[in-house]
Amino acid sequence: MKIDRWQFVVAVLALASASVVKAEINIGAVLPLTGSSASIGEDQRRGIELAVAQINAKGGVMGQKLNAEIEDSGGTANTALDAARKLVSVGKVPVVLGEFSSGITIPMAQYVVKQGDVHVNIGSSSPAVRNVGSGSYSVIGLDDLSARFAAQDMFNLKMRKVAIIVPNNSYGQGIAAEFSKQFVALGGTVVSQVLYTEGQSTYRRELQQMSRAAPDGFVYSAYGQEAATINREAYELGLNKTPWYGIYLTMCTSDTPPQIAQGQLGIEVASVGSNGKFYEDAYQKAYKQPVKSSFGSYAYDAVMLSAAAIDKAQSADPQKVRSAMSQVGKSYDGATGVIAFDADGQREQQPYEKVKFDKTVTAR
Repeated sequence: MKIDRWQFVVAVLALASASVVKAEINIGAVLPLTGSSASIGEDQRRGIELAVAQINAKGGVMGQKLNAEIEDSGGTANTALDAARKLVSVGKVPVVLGEFSSGITIPMAQYVVKQGDVHVNIGSSSPAVRNVGSGSYSVIGLDDLSARFAAQDMFNLKMRKVAIIVPNNSYGQGIAAEFSKQFVALGGTVVSQVLYTEGQSTYRRELQQMSRAAPDGFVYSAYGQEAATINREAYELGLNKTPWYGIYLTMCTSDTPPQIAQGQLGIEVASVGSNGKFYEDAYQKAYKQPVKSSFGSYAYDAVMLSAAAIDKAQSADPQKVRSAMSQVGKSYDGATGVIAFDADGQREQQPYEKVKFDKTVTAR
């Protein structure tokens, strides 16, 4: 009987030991894996995968394996909220990354921080993101930064009268307002502004309305599949004879045939910083192709930053991770450059590139 008891104790200790070895630290992400931004969502997923693999190859987080639970937003706010609820309530994750569209990210992030978790914005740029509240951080710059850069670039390209077309959501409204303010301040004129309804099968009427203003250039920002429709119809209408300028050009052209997007100009968030070539090399090795968009590297940095915060806190408790995130985020050297958060948890400095479409998006 004594031997049986001893064997029982040994078995219990073995099980306990095994459970410690197999324990995981989980973080969550909500991405648009289907819908109009699916191509960008897939690139974000790849960035997350690369970061998780690298972290685990170096021993994980707090000596435990890191796991990323990824949910599909379907490109809608309601689905994203359901996904966030699942991650927070069922998955018990301390950190939720995502989404991509500002109109989806903002309500999702508000829910996450209200529940006490940490939210990390990896792709949205509406200035309204700043108002999500304490516990939300952005590894990507907001549109007050990108609009200033784009407006100055277009003005330097000798464009003085421009027409704008963007989606009628938090992102589009923000970028249109910020760009217009900056461009007018430089001495330019916005001769037409269209906020389009998402999900339409055609944008011909909106494009014809813009063309009647006879602009020097068209400024646009649109999600992959919707941008493809806008680009195709602009091409069919002959509007591509006037310069097109894309704010976040990889997003605007990700689903557009190269012959239609050829010659477009624009800006892009820099996909890597001065020390970020390792990310491009890792991506090429893992997926046998060059980096597809500029957004996967921001998802990568968000995972690395979150893991660093959990390690610093030596806990997966959301409140402790939140405090550690503010400390780590004072100056973090990531794939996209140095990330430093301001008082609102937003990236203070964002590197941008001037780009053109020449078979693919390249620097100019």
